[in-house]
Amino acid sequence: MAQRPDGGLVLHKLLSENPGRYTDAAVQGIRELLGILEGPLPSELIAEVKMGTTVATNALLERKGERTLLAITRGFGDALRIGYQNRPKLFERRIILPTQLYEQVLEIGERVTAQGEVLETIEESVARAALLAAIDSGLRSIAIVFMHGYRYPEHEMRVARLAREVGFTQVSTSHETAALMKLVGRGDTTVADAYLSPILRRYVDQVTQELGPGVPLSFMQSNGGLTAAARFQGKDSILSGPAGGIVGMARTAQAAGIDRVIGFDMGGTSTDVSHFAGTYERSFETTVAGVRLRAPMMNIHTVAAGGGSICRFDGARFRVGPESAGANPGPASYRRGGPLTITDCNVMTGKLQPEVFPAVFGPRADERLDSEAVRARFAILAEEVHAATGQRLDPMAIANGFLTIAVDNMANAIKQSVRRTGLRSKQATLSPVLAVPVASTPASSPTHWHEEIMIHPLAGVLSAYAWASRIRAS
Repeated sequence: MAQRPDGGLVLHKLLSENPGRYTDAAVQGIRELLGILEGPLPSELIAEVKMGTTVATNALLERKGERTLLAITRGFGDALRIGYQNRPKLFERRIILPTQLYEQVLEIGERVTAQGEVLETIEESVARAALLAAIDSGLRSIAIVFMHGYRYPEHEMRVARLAREVGFTQVSTSHETAALMKLVGRGDTTVADAYLSPILRRYVDQVTQELGPGVPLSFMQSNGGLTAAARFQGKDSILSGPAGGIVGMARTAQAAGIDRVIGFDMGGTSTDVSHFAGTYERSFETTVAGVRLRAPMMNIHTVAAGGGSICRFDGARFRVGPESAGANPGPASYRRGGPLTITDCNVMTGKLQPEVFPAVFGPRADERLDSEAVRARFAILAEEVHAATGQRLDPMAIANGFLTIAVDNMANAIKQSVRRTGLRSKQATLSPVLAVPVASTPASSPTHWHEEIMIHPLAGVLSAYAWASRIRAS
């Protein structure tokens, strides 16, 4: 979405991925709006570019970040794994801990007391040898977390210098990333920063290069504010995209005379649930996809269930996500050989009708969603289920089963928001396809408080609309 000199808004929507045509949808959208499809973009025609991105969010949900080494004070190698030992489900007998983001742990002999007394100094030759071994194993990203390092960072700084000397390209230290008390929260945030920053930096560098020099570029942070591209970090990017959705939800709800809303933002990989009652809710310590983070961010509950979430049968049960088909190859209906997804389930059940759905790749009929391919894939899946279990299930029933799983996951996210806020009035939704089943499922609320569903005409680009309207208002 772009703002014209006269204050008007221009909407242009593209697939996030389309290899062979362009490398980034945002930059391609700018090119098509300006009518400059090749060559450098003239900076005098672009006043400013403000973006939100889900690159880090998707990498965290799908566990596709950078291979990371955790360097921590000797004796505390399992501290982040143990965590706070809290039990979210008191009566659960089999506790399944979330997958850790770091691949290896390096315990370094060092110790500083809370008063700053050095109990053990670092043997740099030993630390260097251990770091070189990690480099030889293919690791290039490191999170350095020492006891009381937030207050006395000298040891972290020494190891960071060694890490850069031996070849680590991403070095995240806890005193720079989250200079706060509590080893676990500080450590988890530092690991997340090391895990996500390289992927984020590659994306930011790509966009910066394509826009060219002289174009001011800023990114939306998880807290709802903007920062320059050069200062955009992994720990502040996890809710970059969804944060704009909250602003859009709040503005459109207020314009409609609704003062208390729950936002339901269903994307390709995840669904984000938020709450607005006159002010933006922010948290300073939260959990996203099983990862504890101590950084200011919008209060958003994210679950790995979106339109591109892959639907599969593992031999015993149906599973939805957390992996996503993305825009390329995309869902099976995108005619690119992609896997079955929630989007395909909606095509199969008739909730998405190819003849009235906008063309995915072009205006011709054969460029629209491929319902025949979807039916064929579900028929094959039905045979796989029959071979594994002996049960003969109708393909339509299988599609509805996947949708039930996804809807329950989304409704449970809403339920958590209801419990936290006590909201009992209205629901605002950004997802026309699954709004009604999510709002009406018992899992979303034991008292069925969903009286209204609001669907904005610009729901698909509400984040961009929100920031464009903010620019225009200022």
